[in-house]
Amino acid sequence: MLEPAYQADVVVVGAGVAGLSAAHRLTRAGVTTMVLEAAHGVGGRMATEKVDGFRLDRVGQLLSTAYPELRRTPGLDGLVLRPFAPGVLLHGDGRHHRAGVQPGAGGARGALHAVRALAAVPRPPSAPRRPVAVPGRQVSVPRSRSGAPLGTAVDQARLGAALTRLAGTPAERLLARPELPAGEALAARGLPARTIDGFLRPLLAALLCDPGLTTSSRCADLALRSFARGRLCLPEGGAEALPELLARTLPPGTVHTGVRVTSVSTTSVTTAEHGEIRCRAVLVATDARAAAELLPGLRVPEFHPVTVVHHTTDEPPETEASLLLDADLGGPVAHTAVISRVDPSRAPAGRALVSSTVLGRPPGDVDTAVRMHLARLYGVSTARWETLAVHHTAEAVPAMRPPHDLRRPVRLLAGLYVCGDHRDTSTVQGALHSGHRASAAILTDLGAGRSMHAADPLPAVPRAA
Repeated sequence: MLEPAYQADVVVVGAGVAGLSAAHRLTRAGVTTMVLEAAHGVGGRMATEKVDGFRLDRVGQLLSTAYPELRRTPGLDGLVLRPFAPGVLLHGDGRHHRAGVQPGAGGARGALHAVRALAAVPRPPSAPRRPVAVPGRQVSVPRSRSGAPLGTAVDQARLGAALTRLAGTPAERLLARPELPAGEALAARGLPARTIDGFLRPLLAALLCDPGLTTSSRCADLALRSFARGRLCLPEGGAEALPELLARTLPPGTVHTGVRVTSVSTTSVTTAEHGEIRCRAVLVATDARAAAELLPGLRVPEFHPVTVVHHTTDEPPETEASLLLDADLGGPVAHTAVISRVDPSRAPAGRALVSSTVLGRPPGDVDTAVRMHLARLYGVSTARWETLAVHHTAEAVPAMRPPHDLRRPVRLLAGLYVCGDHRDTSTVQGALHSGHRASAAILTDLGAGRSMHAADPLPAVPRAA
């Protein structure tokens, strides 16, 4: 019998990091792959807006140099990671406290680009700090002091020992632990309440985008393990740099944007622009809601909303390249940073970019509430700061409430697969890893070493009569 004509071996629906990473592994194995994306650009939620020379992330999820898939994914060899200063900066009792600094945290192979990039980040000149008056509010001067909010020196030593143990614990052992909501599991860590409430809770909220810490304790342990093993970081040039690098390093003609897929089967996809495209397997790599529309019966999780507020000023606060958390939980901002000190490419010369993240439902006048909170956190007046953008994403991060399967099936049927952060952990690491798992399943089903088909061009778009 004649073998049917295929236009590609595998069609990937969605050009987010999960789908693009899977496409890289498939093409490297000799599988002809076609990536279809409904939007006019790649990346999905890893989008960056350009405004007057600024690069503004829409969601701004934090990355870690300890993410294994950043090293393993083909196509990411040229990715440059810009690290924050070691650990985090906590604002508590009106002062700043450095916390979570682990010896050797930057020594992993995945931190190589980050360490090199750190040397290029300009440090602000040291200058005496002076109180800045904010109308109607008393502002204390941030300065380093040991103790609160981490407790006594003994408490801090216990915290350091706990993070060191966690860094050395295999992931499989963490996944075998009893599963609780993360907020409840913290109480069983044997650390004082002040250390938990003043450091671990705000840190985990920032890492998981979950202010209520309803996330599975296993996922929380994995997030803390990455924090203890590496450095928090951002892609140079904005969040979009990661998916754009993946797309750019695929074979020419692999990625097609502006193509809307309306239905899928095990041997074809139907598009609004090009009709039916025949293939040997289909991988749905969209967000969870879009995936459920193409695959009825697929579970749609709840989501954590995220709001990112971007400001600029010519007189930035002196916090170096630090991620600043509020240990007192005294306002809507979960974490903030002078992002242009972490990655100078995100702001034009002479201007600073301050990006702040609000988790959960934002207040009514979010910009005013954020400005007031930032004035306390940084100890400077924010009255003259210019607001560049306020990005609210209602379905920013899939919730991972217990019981949560971190390895949800990626193979639905022979020929039909699904991947994305909703199948793994709700992080960039999870999205990349789910793409890795899906591509491995496809290669197993197609058969290693079998000759594959050359890709045909997309059908012409029918012209209106």
